[in-house]
Amino acid sequence: MKVLFYSPRIAPNTGNAIRMVAATGAELHLVEPLGFDLSEPKLRRAGLDYHDLASVTVHPDLPAAWQALMPARVFAFTAHANSSFADVAYQGNDVLMFGPEPTGLDAQTLADPHITGQVRIPMIPGRRSLNLSNAAAVAVYEAWRQLGFAEGI
Repeated sequence: MKVLFYSPRIAPNTGNAIRMVAATGAELHLVEPLGFDLSEPKLRRAGLDYHDLASVTVHPDLPAAWQALMPARVFAFTAHANSSFADVAYQGNDVLMFGPEPTGLDAQTLADPHITGQVRIPMIPGRRSLNLSNAAAVAVYEAWRQLGFAEGI
């Protein structure tokens, strides 16, 4: 399972995601520009001692990320989708894509032909979004659950 953060802005969210991928065996792919330096103390603190246990790849742009990740199914998480993320039958090589804080994925990115489908995490009406690292964790753990919590997704 691969998690793709497109132009993340908040270091602690990425640090938390590093910890999550280390715990699950998923891979984290970051697409520049990043809103922080990867050596930033807040990122290191949020990831604690998990940095050496996590697979993290930085791509200079989205085309470079697609080149590295394809072929794969890509599910873009957006509050504007009609389909629930829980209705997807996940496969081990899927990419779970999330947009930058606080805007999420823009319409042009969501129209990218590499994206297989758009999904949302259900919330109470009137709520804008979940925290980026929380949303990624919810999605990864659902995919991992479907895959039987196999060692390293």
